[in-house]
Amino acid sequence: MKSSTKDLAEGNLHKVKGKVKEVAGEISDNPKLEAEGTAEKIAGKRAD
Repeated sequence: MKSSTKDLAEGNLHKVKGKVKEVAGEISDNPKLEAEGTAEKIAGKRAD
């Protein structure tokens, strides 16, 4: 796999994991988990 394709895949994975954490934090009323999810989503967008 090309490194650019791998980076794109990793970025998308971080975005999805971040969104899941963010929603789980909202549902469980856990601001720490929600913030972790937001941070991970941002990290995934920067990897694109």
